[in-house]
Amino acid sequence: MNWDQVQGKWKQAAGKVKEKWGKLSDDDLKFVDGKREQLVGRIQERYGIAKEDAERQVDEFSLTFGTDATTRERIRRAGRGS
Repeated sequence: MNWDQVQGKWKQAAGKVKEKWGKLSDDDLKFVDGKREQLVGRIQERYGIAKEDAERQVDEFSLTFGTDATTRERIRRAGRGS
């Protein structure tokens, strides 16, 4: 799934975002409102990580959003070269 699809389903995605990045507040999610760069910035701030790391996490999330657990695991393993 690409980011446009995540953005289009933001209300559904926001719950998954909160599960993955629990330090994000409801206000953060409202601010992000489906915008990728805003999410990257908030993750950077809340977790104290580099922009590249936050972007990688968001890209991985967008690839797995809306997929079942088996598919997510396959995608995760493929990204590690396993």
